[in-house]
Amino acid sequence: MHIPDGYLSPATCALTYALTLPFWYLAFQRVKRQLHTRMVPLLAVFSSFSFVIMMFNLPLPGGTSGHAVGMAIAAIVLGPWASMVSISIALLIQAIFFGDGGITTFAANCLNMAVAGSLVAHWTYTLIAGESTLESSRRVVAAAIAGYLAINVAALLTAIEFGVQPMLFHDASGTPLYAPYPLAIAIPAMMIGHISIAGLAELLISGGLVAFLQRSNPDLLASSLANATARLASLSVWKSTRTLWYMLAGLMILSPLGLLSAGTAWGEWGAEDFASAGVRQEIVRASGGATLPDTVPQGLERLASLWRAPIPDYAPSFMLSASMGYVLSAVCGAGLILLLFLLISKVTFRKDPVES
Repeated sequence: MHIPDGYLSPATCALTYALTLPFWYLAFQRVKRQLHTRMVPLLAVFSSFSFVIMMFNLPLPGGTSGHAVGMAIAAIVLGPWASMVSISIALLIQAIFFGDGGITTFAANCLNMAVAGSLVAHWTYTLIAGESTLESSRRVVAAAIAGYLAINVAALLTAIEFGVQPMLFHDASGTPLYAPYPLAIAIPAMMIGHISIAGLAELLISGGLVAFLQRSNPDLLASSLANATARLASLSVWKSTRTLWYMLAGLMILSPLGLLSAGTAWGEWGAEDFASAGVRQEIVRASGGATLPDTVPQGLERLASLWRAPIPDYAPSFMLSASMGYVLSAVCGAGLILLLFLLISKVTFRKDPVES
C-alpha cells in the first residue's frame, strides 16, 4: 500500500499534498498541547508499532504481499488527530531511510493511511462502542471492525489513485506515463487481498490489542490523547507504556517472519522490474492478465530514481544476514521515530515550555 515514486503524476502528488497539508496542520495544532516530554513515549510507541507491524508482509492472492498498518489502535488510544501525526511519522521514516513509499507520494500514502484510515477507524469505533465502559467486550468488537474498515478504505483510495493515472496521464499513442493499471485492474487487485487477508490481520490486531489493554492498562482506552494525558497525569508515562515497549521489542525480534512472504506488494514494483521478463510475468499474473506497456512508463522511470534511501528494503548493506538486517532496521526505525518525537517536542516547547 506504500505508493513508490513514479507511480503518481506530479499533478496527482501536488493534489494529495494540498489535501493532506490541512490535516497535518490541524493534527499538529491539536496534538502539540500534549506533545511534551511526558507524553512522547505514548506517541512514539504507537508510531513505532505501526512502523514495525508494516514490516510483517503477508501472502495475498495473486502472488503479491500486503501488511497491517495499526492505524485503528493508534486512533483508538491517541484519538484521530494524534494518530494522523504518529502514522505520518512512521511513513516518513519508512520513505526517507528505507525506501518504503516514495518522497513525491508521501502525502498520498499519508492521506490514505494516516488521515483517511485514522478518521474511518475513529468514527467506526466511536459509533459501535458508544457509551460502553472501557472494559466492555463491545469495544473489542468495535476496534476489530474499525481496523478492518480503515485498512480497506485506505486500500481503496490507493487503488483509485493508481487507476486514474493511465486515464489522465498518457502520451500521444495512449501509453501510460505513470502507473499503467486502469481502475478495472487496480481496484480488484488491491481490494481482493485486503478484504480477504490484510483486513483480517488488521481486524485481529486491533481487537486483540484493545482486549489486552482492557486487562493491562484500561486508562489508555480513554478515547483520546488529551483524556489519556489527564488520566495518566500522576504517573510516569514511560512506566505506564513499559509493557507496550516490551511487546514492541518482541515484534522487532520476530520481524524476520515478514521476509517469509514471497512476492512484491501489488503496485510497488520498481522501474527495473518492468524491464525484467520474469518480473513482468509476475506483474501480469498479479494484475489479472493485464497487458503491460512494452517499455517502462516514461514518467515512472524518471521519478523512480528521485530519492535513494540509505537502507533500501530494510536490508543494510553491511549485514550478511537478511534476518539480522531486518531486525536492525526495525530497531533503527523505532529509534528514529522516538528521536524525531523528542526533537519535535523540544522545538515546539522551546519558547513555551510545558511543566512536566
